[in-house]
Amino acid sequence: MQEVTFHNTLSRKAEPIVPTKGNVVGMYCCGPTVYAQAHIGNFRTFLNQDVMRRVLQTAGYKVIHVRNLTDVDDKTIARSIEEGRELSEFTEHWTEIFHQDCGRFNMLAPQIEPKATAHIDEQIKMIEDLLERGHAYASEDGSVYFRVSSFDGYGKLSRIKERELLTDAETSDEDEGPVDSDEYTRDSAADFVMWKSRKPTDGNVFWDSPWGEGRPGWHLECSAMAMKYLSHNLDIHSGGVDLTFPHHENEIAQSECSCCNDKQFFKYWIHAAHLMVDGAKMSKSLNNFYTVDDIEAKGYAPVVLRYALTSGHYRQTINFTDDSLVAAQSALVKLRKFSDELLAAAGLKRAAVLKEITKGKRLKDDWGIFADAWEKLSHDMNIPGALGEIFKAIKSKPGAEAVYTFHKLIFALGYDLEQVIIEKPKVDAPEEVKAIAQKRWEAKQAKDWAAADALRDELAAAGWKALDGKDGFTLEQI
Repeated sequence: MQEVTFHNTLSRKAEPIVPTKGNVVGMYCCGPTVYAQAHIGNFRTFLNQDVMRRVLQTAGYKVIHVRNLTDVDDKTIARSIEEGRELSEFTEHWTEIFHQDCGRFNMLAPQIEPKATAHIDEQIKMIEDLLERGHAYASEDGSVYFRVSSFDGYGKLSRIKERELLTDAETSDEDEGPVDSDEYTRDSAADFVMWKSRKPTDGNVFWDSPWGEGRPGWHLECSAMAMKYLSHNLDIHSGGVDLTFPHHENEIAQSECSCCNDKQFFKYWIHAAHLMVDGAKMSKSLNNFYTVDDIEAKGYAPVVLRYALTSGHYRQTINFTDDSLVAAQSALVKLRKFSDELLAAAGLKRAAVLKEITKGKRLKDDWGIFADAWEKLSHDMNIPGALGEIFKAIKSKPGAEAVYTFHKLIFALGYDLEQVIIEKPKVDAPEEVKAIAQKRWEAKQAKDWAAADALRDELAAAGWKALDGKDGFTLEQI
């Protein structure tokens, strides 16, 4: 295995990844809330997580990738009721759309993708344990809260002070997702909800519990599912920077006070920065809100969008513009051309090379001329630095010996070069070719098919073909 480092939000420094168990890295990624099509801001995080996994695999680690699906919260319930559909039917539709988009982006599917609604029992059991240990309490209406003051380590991830948590939570009537601001009676405004008692706006979405009908709070699902599937591999937990507080902070608190038995929940917390669009926060009101469908409608393949969303450092905010798509397209054309040249020189097919790489072969190959690119990529996933080194190496025109090292980097970055279209340069036909083509057109108009066919063959011998239209023809090199 080769060393891979990432910036750990918990320690505030870059650290080498040392798995809890052998060479197996457990990686839990906060997934989508399935109530609408994910936008490009969501996918900036998901794509960086995909590269993270690919880099670890390229370095020789086995990755157990868990990504949850939040299929019950205020948004999913409200939208499903608005559309008159059962919650499960509604969320399954948007889950399928999400999976389709992931496929278009050439993302590796997680080995485990648990749904919140399929793990209600695990969440209830966790609440019962926290109540028994004195870290949680039930209110009169049947809601259950985590007592933040009972956990001395609260705030160690986000560095937030408890006094900063004292918001006017009692006057809010809307749950925005990351902030549990429903009207519930709690001992302290800093405490967060773990079980929400049933409300009329929930419709028929509720489960029975020892505290009455209701549903889990948003933070609980990730703790319960991470412990179920990665209890012996609590290595990496990842998500967008906006999840650092309160979501991940609350996960740590409830997990270390319960199922982790005061031991560390995850060792490495890795967060991706926000995406700006045309210099502003993405918003439908600003007409800068995009999905992968919107970008394809502009004429760009998903691989171009993938490049644009990941070519900046994952810990830095990037500004997405039309110019960034143009630049991404140009860069990918260079990579595709170089890939084609290497494959031709080595007498290999792209699919065969990638198959060997994905099966874990060739991992011990010397990186050769691409050593500096791998150095950048494996140290805090410096994608822009790695790309710079790749293009620098390409200029030196390496030969067939670089075919596997180059394509290992392409695999790690996740670029599906088959999506990259290389347009043939337009070349003006010689006058003698134009003359032959004109004679062929006239023969066709006169329905002299034998002459037309003979002239067509003459064109082909010269390396050209005529494309006929309603009122004329165009010439294209063969």
